[in-house]
Amino acid sequence: MNMVSSFRVSELQVLLGFAGRNKSGRKHELLLRALHLLRSGCSTAVQIKIKELYRLRYPRTFDGLQDLAALKSSIKSYFQIDSGDTVVSSDLPLQTGHSDFLQQQQHLVGCDSPAFHESKPMMMNMQQQPTPLMAPVHPDVQMKSLPFYDVLDVLIKPSSLGTHAGQRFHHEKYFIFALTPQQVREVCISRDFLPGGRRDYMVQIQLRFCLAETSCPQEDNFPNSLCIKVNGKLFPLPGYAPPPKNGVEQKRPGRPLNITSLVRLSSAVPNQIVVTWAPEIGKTYSMSVYLVRQLTSPLLLQRLRMKGIRNPDHSRALIKEKLTADPDSEIATTSLRVSLMCPLGKMRLTVPCRAVTCSHLQCFDAALYLQMNEKKPTWICPVCDKKATYESLIIDGLFMEILNDCTDVDEIKFQEDGTWCPMRPKKETLKVSSPCIPKIDLRQSAVVPPPETSSTKKGDVIDLTLESSSDDEEDSDPPLKKRCVYMSKAEEMHNKGFVFY
Repeated sequence: MNMVSSFRVSELQVLLGFAGRNKSGRKHELLLRALHLLRSGCSTAVQIKIKELYRLRYPRTFDGLQDLAALKSSIKSYFQIDSGDTVVSSDLPLQTGHSDFLQQQQHLVGCDSPAFHESKPMMMNMQQQPTPLMAPVHPDVQMKSLPFYDVLDVLIKPSSLGTHAGQRFHHEKYFIFALTPQQVREVCISRDFLPGGRRDYMVQIQLRFCLAETSCPQEDNFPNSLCIKVNGKLFPLPGYAPPPKNGVEQKRPGRPLNITSLVRLSSAVPNQIVVTWAPEIGKTYSMSVYLVRQLTSPLLLQRLRMKGIRNPDHSRALIKEKLTADPDSEIATTSLRVSLMCPLGKMRLTVPCRAVTCSHLQCFDAALYLQMNEKKPTWICPVCDKKATYESLIIDGLFMEILNDCTDVDEIKFQEDGTWCPMRPKKETLKVSSPCIPKIDLRQSAVVPPPETSSTKKGDVIDLTLESSSDDEEDSDPPLKKRCVYMSKAEEMHNKGFVFY
C-alpha cells in the first residue's frame, strides 16, 4: 500500500496498464484505481510489478566507493572481536543493496552471535531510512510539437538534469552525440548562404529544455542561470532576459535552440554539449536534442487547406444557438453583425479561419496569422486573446461562401434562422442626388456676377459724390482725386459708360 502511494503518474500508469485497467486521468484518480486494485486482491504478477516499479523508483544502492568504504569501516569497528579478528569481508560488491548486505553479514557473523543481535536493530533502521531521490536518467517526457518544425530524428532523448550531492550552487552535466553520414548529408544539402557571409540551414540540430514532468506534453522551459557550451564554444541564448524584479533574477522565456552552427558536421567526430544551471527546489529539468526540418508559413497554410474546410452547416448551427432566445433573459438578440475584415491586417479576409476552441463567429485571415507566428510564435487568437494553436485551426466554409458571393461589402448580418444579408454603408444612397449639385452651382455662379458689377458701379458713384461734397474730404483723400483725373486707357475701356469729372 505504501509502495503504491509513493508512485508518480508514470509509475501508476504503467501499473494500471499492466493490470489491464484504465490509465487515463489525474494523479489522484490513478492512485484511487491502484489502491482499489490492491484491496480487491491482485495477482502475484501485479505484486511483482509493484515491487519492480518501487525498486526503480527508489534504488537503494551505494553512490560511490567513498560511501562504501565509510560504511565498511564503521561496520568493521562495530563488529570487532576481542581476539582482534574481523568478521567482515573486505571485498563487498559496489552495487550491494541493504537487504543483500544484511544477509551477507548474517552469514559471516552467524545468527546466534550476540554481536549480530545487537547490531540487527541498527541495520534495520539503516534499511528503513529513505535514501535521497534520484531522477531517472531518461524520464518518460514528451515535448510539445512545434508547428514550424518537423522532427526527423532524435539525437539525444530526454535526459534528466539531476542534482548531485557534491554540487551545491551550480550544477554541470555533459552530453555526447554523433551524426550519421545520412544526417550530415541532409544538413549540408539544406544550407543556404545569407548576406554578410552567414549560413542558414533548413535542416537543423535543435536543443530543447523542459520540466521533467510526465503527466502531459511539456513546453520549452529553461532552468535558472542556464549556460550552454557546444564543442567548447559558448552558445548565446536568444532574446533578452527580463530585468530583475525585487533583486531576483527573472527567468528567460523558453524556446527551442538552433545549435547547428556550432556542431561538427562530420560522422567521424562526436559532439559534446556542456550544460550548467542553478538548481531549483522541487523542480527537475530535462534536455533533449533533435534533428528537425524548418517549415515556412506558406507550407503550413497549404497543410491547413489540405485538412479540409469545415461544413457551412456547422457555423449555421452555431449562429442559431447564439441567437436562440433565452427565457431567463429580458433582452433578446435577433441578429448578429460580423465583419469580413481581418482584425490583424485590417484587410478583407482571404482564408477565413478560427480555432475550434473559440466560441465566437468572427474569423481572421489564416495567411496573416501564420506569418505573424512565424516571426514570433505566440499562437494567441486576435479576437478573444485565448490560445489558438495550429492544430486547432479550421477554415470556415460558411465564410468562404459569403466572401465568394459578396465582393463589395465588408460587413454582414446573421439572422435567427442562420441566413445572412449584406450591410451596405448609407453613403451609397446619396449617390443618386449627387449629379444635381453641379447644376445648382452653375446657376449660382451665373447670378452672382451682376451684383459684383453693380457694386463696383455703386462704389464709383459714391467716390464721385464724396469728392464734390466737401473740401475737407478732398484734402484727406487725394489718391481718389488723382485716380479720377489721370485714368489709363485700359481703365476707360473697362469702365465704359461712366462719366468722370
